Amino acid sequence: MQKPQSYDLVISGAGITSAIGQGVPAFTSALFGGETAFREMRRQGRQRPQPAEGSLYLGAELESLALPDRITGHKFPSASLSAQAALATVHEAWHDARLEQVDPQRIGLIVGGSNLQQRELLLTQEKYRDKIAFLRPTYGFAFLDSDIAAICSEAFGIRGPCFTVGGASASGHVAAIQGIQAIASGVVDACIVVGALTDLSYFECQALRSMGAMGSDRFAGQPELACRPFDSESDGFIYGESCGAIVMERYSHARRPGVEAILAFSGWAMSMDANRGPECSLDGEVEVIRRVLQQAGIEPREIDYVNPHGSGSSLGDRTELQALRACGLSHAPINATKSITGHGLSAAGVVELIATLVQVKAGKLHPSRNLENPIDSSFRWIGPVAEEHPVRAALNLSYGFGGVNTAICLSALR
Repeated sequence: MQKPQSYDLVISGAGITSAIGQGVPAFTSALFGGETAFREMRRQGRQRPQPAEGSLYLGAELESLALPDRITGHKFPSASLSAQAALATVHEAWHDARLEQVDPQRIGLIVGGSNLQQRELLLTQEKYRDKIAFLRPTYGFAFLDSDIAAICSEAFGIRGPCFTVGGASASGHVAAIQGIQAIASGVVDACIVVGALTDLSYFECQALRSMGAMGSDRFAGQPELACRPFDSESDGFIYGESCGAIVMERYSHARRPGVEAILAFSGWAMSMDANRGPECSLDGEVEVIRRVLQQAGIEPREIDYVNPHGSGSSLGDRTELQALRACGLSHAPINATKSITGHGLSAAGVVELIATLVQVKAGKLHPSRNLENPIDSSFRWIGPVAEEHPVRAALNLSYGFGGVNTAICLSALR
């Protein structure tokens, strides 16, 4: 990939919907305060029917979801939870970037995520199993991931390229890289990138737990202790409902009244491990980190903050730290956003880009929850309290099943 002009591609707007807060201000406050929302999940279709004792799934779910008047459920009555979260989140990012001032023909939309509406599909199938002739016709397109992109396109009048991409838990980053390339090639002037809410059913929860990826209910009595990336007591990721959206543009194009661009994309990279399974690869992670630093023209010693994937998987967390050390990055301050938000799966990459954005803006780093006994204490961990720390160059990492490795470098504009 050709290296862009320095600081040319920026984040001009952001929106977020998460279990710890809807909207960037609420999310920021909760993030720096280390506020979590973990509990036994209660959303219909999220727990197995008649679960055995000691087999409940823990996670963080949205308490509520506020939709702006222009995109209420009355306009899109069959919109799934994933679609509603995308509408609310894009609405915030749209207004933050003042996109009403941009030609809709020159605005693109890329939704990161695939197989996003599994719980919704399960509930529909259960409801109509014995009366399938009464299945609503809109199911014929509502079950598609592309429906989320289409709903957002209709709601905001987006006329540029609009599509979805999948990369498992790295989907948000994959979508961001596609958005960067769309702007760099001149296809669009502004691109909205959405890390969509992955709506798991109990089928996915059970499979992910059985394979050892999703954490157990060992902390069912104290669910706030269950999510512990990089801690020796972690036994897998803890799910967290979330959706993130960013607007990216060239710096020269984003200079509209009311728009504040403080973070630029200085490098991006993606590589595969040539492996279908969920196993992580040290060689693959080292390769993508080295490639992104080379593309950004940044020496490892210049990185002064790492926002890691940090899912809470014992093997995944250890491998990630080994890769950072091999690339000369063990000096950089590091925290774990997922320890507060939970793992948003498809949403994670964009949520953590926003977490990086708000930390750069505030000049401080958010705490890591439950990091009581780090698996490698030699790293520069941010502990249970936020720390003042100006960031000039940050590295953001995201990995996904199927051997997907992604890395993005970000540079502060001030």
